[in-house]
Amino acid sequence: MPSRRLSLMTFALLLVGCADRSAPAPTAAVHAPAAAPPPAPDEGADGAPTPENEDPAARTPEPPPPAPTLPDGTEITTCLEPAPAGMSCIPGGKFIRGSNDGPDNARPEQEIWLQTFYMDTHEVTYEQYEACEKARDCPRSGPRYTDFDHPKMPIQGVSWFHAREFCRVQGKQLPTEAQWEKAARGPDGELYPWGDDPATCERAIIQDERGRSCGLKKAISKPETGRPWDVGSRPVGRYGLYDMMGNSWEWVADWYSRSYEECGEACTGIDPKGPCGGADECGNKINKIVRGGSWYWPADRATSLFRRPHHATNEPFHHFGFRCAATVEQASSLVAGGDGARGVDGP
Repeated sequence: MPSRRLSLMTFALLLVGCADRSAPAPTAAVHAPAAAPPPAPDEGADGAPTPENEDPAARTPEPPPPAPTLPDGTEITTCLEPAPAGMSCIPGGKFIRGSNDGPDNARPEQEIWLQTFYMDTHEVTYEQYEACEKARDCPRSGPRYTDFDHPKMPIQGVSWFHAREFCRVQGKQLPTEAQWEKAARGPDGELYPWGDDPATCERAIIQDERGRSCGLKKAISKPETGRPWDVGSRPVGRYGLYDMMGNSWEWVADWYSRSYEECGEACTGIDPKGPCGGADECGNKINKIVRGGSWYWPADRATSLFRRPHHATNEPFHHFGFRCAATVEQASSLVAGGDGARGVDGP
């Protein structure tokens, strides 16, 4: 049966063809190029370290900036932390002292350099000086007016010698005139501890239209003469100091000269100490200097420029006060020994 055999062969061929069409066609294998391994974390493409991936510990440290110095090359000392009790640090460097258009005795304006030093934050008080008297470390001194014996009121009526002795007992010294002015006006020549706005009774204890002491009357006799207020009664000024303007005149260390020009080299350079370099005797000079104005005088006295001469013995008698300063070495000793104030507490 030839026709039947042919049909069976044809059917088998058809099955093979269908099976071939359903199988996937063989394809050649395609291989992508192998990726380069990533650089090591501390290397760039060329194997060198990169700044962002460099190990900080392996870097060469930057040299510290040079320490600031005085014109003679002496390093300016940084402020102690903490400062001696009751004192503030005034950083060393240059500042503008005097004025070309201010009082005649404050001319000319000059750049002066100072080493770092320290100042009492407050004027020395009545109770502090009295404690020094009771300890028999200070000579008897003080005010001659009634109502001037409030414990926190600035001591009044001391001579320059008495002020110097009190500071010496505390391991300190009177500030030089240059130090006092730097502390009052800062490095850039502003006229006041708060800037350049004039003194008012909101900023300092002075005489204004209400009278002396910003209108505060003294008790008992002559109430119109007024009296100092307790220290720190007005806002703090630069460097954390109070009452640099008004409340009480303050003795400074220097002998008086009629101008910085007349004083010459003794009033210029680094840490000037005034005529005779601050020696105990200075020819025929008898006058020291008080600064800052007081409760008794109007605003024109309460500036960083006003210089008032007076006999070092405080004759004729006036109600002057003071605050103390310290060198870096003195401050270090005070910190090492506590407050160093021979039992005298701060205000």
